[in-house]
Amino acid sequence: MEETTTTYKPTLKAVEAAAEKLRGIAHVTPLIKNLQYSKLFDANIYFKREDLQVVRSYKIRGAYNKISSLSPTQTKNEIVCASAGNHAQGVAISCKLLKIKGTIFMPSPTPNQKIEQVKMFGEDYITVVLVGDTFDDANHAAMEECQRLNKTFIHPFNDEKVIEGQATVGLEIIDQAKVHPIHYVFVPIGGGGLSSGLSSVFKILSPQTKIIGVEPKGAPSMLTSIKNNKNTELEAIESFVDGAAVKRVGDLNFAICKENLSEVVTVDEGKICQTILDLYNKDAIVVEPAGALSISALEQYADEIKGKNVVCVVSGSNNDITRMAEIKERALIYAQLKHYFIIKFPQRAGALRDFVVDILGPTDDITHFEYTKKVNRENDVAVVGLQLKSPEDLEPLISKMKRHNFFGDYLNDKPDLFQFLV
Repeated sequence: MEETTTTYKPTLKAVEAAAEKLRGIAHVTPLIKNLQYSKLFDANIYFKREDLQVVRSYKIRGAYNKISSLSPTQTKNEIVCASAGNHAQGVAISCKLLKIKGTIFMPSPTPNQKIEQVKMFGEDYITVVLVGDTFDDANHAAMEECQRLNKTFIHPFNDEKVIEGQATVGLEIIDQAKVHPIHYVFVPIGGGGLSSGLSSVFKILSPQTKIIGVEPKGAPSMLTSIKNNKNTELEAIESFVDGAAVKRVGDLNFAICKENLSEVVTVDEGKICQTILDLYNKDAIVVEPAGALSISALEQYADEIKGKNVVCVVSGSNNDITRMAEIKERALIYAQLKHYFIIKFPQRAGALRDFVVDILGPTDDITHFEYTKKVNRENDVAVVGLQLKSPEDLEPLISKMKRHNFFGDYLNDKPDLFQFLV
């Protein structure tokens, strides 16, 4: 049975009003042609640099537009939001600018860097409350406080004023584009605030443009909902792309995106990591995982976008430096250059030397080794990580392991076991 959906659609007048309200508050971020990707795809690839906002993401647009629209009655008892990152920063700076008190609930494991950023932007106008282990825990606590103390909740995406604020990104792209027409816009999707707002503007002002929504492979909530023809909550998600990993998109956002988006595609988290590293190493651009989503999808459209004018929305750059080791690791695994094995070592002296000399190639590098010697066993096992020079080196390596009775198991394609052992 088809789900009944709202008929709300952002109007151009409402988006233009949001843009006027944001004048001097949110930056008009640049639309810059990227030479590296333009050459790679033989197209005109432009980056809409929302990572250059004062809070390093587009979230200030929706947060400020929403909070500034509240009546004195709605702000009398303060406002509340739940967020693990960018929405919290947008709300915090909006509270300070509008001199409105707010409480921001964040999960307890939130990195200290993000907590300090929120406090810096909000100063004395916000209170940060750390609660629970996940965003859902923080969100539940925020909703409880709203009901208990009659506070106003600022939703990160399922709100008309938030959508209209995020839609100003699309308004700016159309105004800034010196090339006509814009053939494609690639936009990241988390809860759907940016994609629903931007696509609505293009539907009105540039309906020929194809709007491609991009989600992480581990959290395809919009794609799943569109396929099911109803807003669908996922049972579980991969939270690595924290700025775009939600179990359920907004009802308002789903209804708009279902109608406006040309397609929704997913990108492997490893591919996103490779994009982050490429942008840093080749263009000195620092992005968070969600900020790399739109660029990471270009490869899937390599034939279609050739010779076309393409815009990728770079949504944010709030990347914690402590995550870089994991980002590099995921990129290497995705490129099939890093592999993990359970290796069987015979209980005899010299077994490790034989493995290194007889099995490993001259360019193979041991990057991980965990081994505990047991007694009274014919074989012991070790978890070994190897970095190879080329993906083609994997099969010959496994063949040699099996031939010399060292092979126990290959872990890369066993995610549950991999997470437990590595």
